[in-house]
Amino acid sequence: MTHFATSLRALRRSLAGIAAGAALLIPATGQADMRSDTLAALQAHYSSVPTMQGEFLQFGPRGEESSGTFKIKRPGKVRFDYEAPSPIEVVSNGLAVMVVNNKLKTFDTYPLKNTPLKLLLDDKFKFDEKTVIDVQSNEEVTTVVLGDKQIFGDSLITLMFEPESFELRQWTIKDAQGKETSVLVFNVENNVQISDRTFQINKSQYKRTN
Repeated sequence: MTHFATSLRALRRSLAGIAAGAALLIPATGQADMRSDTLAALQAHYSSVPTMQGEFLQFGPRGEESSGTFKIKRPGKVRFDYEAPSPIEVVSNGLAVMVVNNKLKTFDTYPLKNTPLKLLLDDKFKFDEKTVIDVQSNEEVTTVVLGDKQIFGDSLITLMFEPESFELRQWTIKDAQGKETSVLVFNVENNVQISDRTFQINKSQYKRTN
């Protein structure tokens, strides 16, 4: 996957630059209409896509890279299986996000409602003025920044989409300390059959550490 990973790294840098410059390409008088139309189109598209699966490449806050496969089933369910040598799995069952270490046989758990990931996994993928921080779009990428200061504090999630098809390309989660983790997705299949058992972990095999 070396050549492909290199291509994805280049895409990540390109997306970041495109997103940063998007606002400069839209006249101020057209931004309100663009924002409203873009959010409506995204909501309509993702309300018709309750499940998806594919591969991912993740970039951590210190530049570390990892990859694997993912499955999403809205509302609230997601699973990331990391490729070896990583022993990590991340699973949300709709209520809590579990970070599992299969080598140490441990897990941490966090309420989904308290994480920005909830905004990606909401049932109807709804946007409102309370959660939408920014919307930008050009011919290369559509970017939506979401947050809720009362619930997530300074944490944000930035979603990047294909501007025509609205297919999800990448999301970046920025935590309260300003550290960013980016996930690029590819080879994505929409509206596939995914069992709820996919998002279950046998906790009896692991020790909770938080």
